[in-house]
Amino acid sequence: MYKILIVDDEPQIRQLVKKFAAIENYEVEEAADGFEALDILKSKHFDIVILDIMMPELDGFSTAKEIRKFSEIPIIMLSARGETYDKIHGLESGADDYVTKPFSGKELMLRVSAVLNRFKHCPGTSGDIFEAPNLKVDFAARLVYVAGERIDLSPKEYDLLFYMVKNRGLALSREKLLSEVWGYDFYGDDRTLDTHIKLLRKSLGVCSDYIVTLRGMGYRFEA
Repeated sequence: MYKILIVDDEPQIRQLVKKFAAIENYEVEEAADGFEALDILKSKHFDIVILDIMMPELDGFSTAKEIRKFSEIPIIMLSARGETYDKIHGLESGADDYVTKPFSGKELMLRVSAVLNRFKHCPGTSGDIFEAPNLKVDFAARLVYVAGERIDLSPKEYDLLFYMVKNRGLALSREKLLSEVWGYDFYGDDRTLDTHIKLLRKSLGVCSDYIVTLRGMGYRFEA
C-alpha cells in the first residue's frame, strides 16, 4: 500500500485528499505545516508528498527545498495561484507536478497515480553510462555530470533527460514525451513539458543545446 503525506494548513483540504486517497487504497498521514512535515519525513517512510504552497511559517517552496536536501520522494504541489511563475518556482524547488486549487479529488488521484507509476518504472536501470562532450549520464546511479561537475536535477528532470538520452537522435513528439515520462497522454496542462525542458536546459548549462526544439512537433536529443 502506498503512503501519502498531505501537507496543508487547511483541515478541509486534508480531509478531501484523505477521502479520495482512501478510495484508491492509499494510506494517508497529515501535517499542518512545513516544519511538521519535515519532522515526519525524517522519521517515517512515504511514497509521495502532496504539499500546499501557501502555508504560514514555512511555505511549500521552502519546504520542498528542505525535503530535497535529504530525499528524492515525489512531490505534488497545491496552490490557489496558477501563474506560470508559481509553477516554474515550484518545479525549481523540486516538485514533480503542480495542481491548482480548486481541484477535483479524482484529478489529484490520477496525478498521484501517474507520478507513482513513473517512479516505480523509472528509466535508468540498465547500468550503462552515456558520455558526450562535457556530459556524462550514469543511468544506474542516477547521476549526471556536466563539464566534470555533478549537477543536481529534480526527479522529473532526471526521468526526462534519461528518456531523451536513451532515445537520442529520434524526433520525440510532445505526446510521446508526456506519455512515456509523465505516464499519461496529454493529461493536464501540456505546458508542463515546456517548463521542464526549460529547467533541464538551464541545469545542463554548456550542454543545453543537446536538446533541440522541433517546431510544432516536440524535441530531439543530439550529442
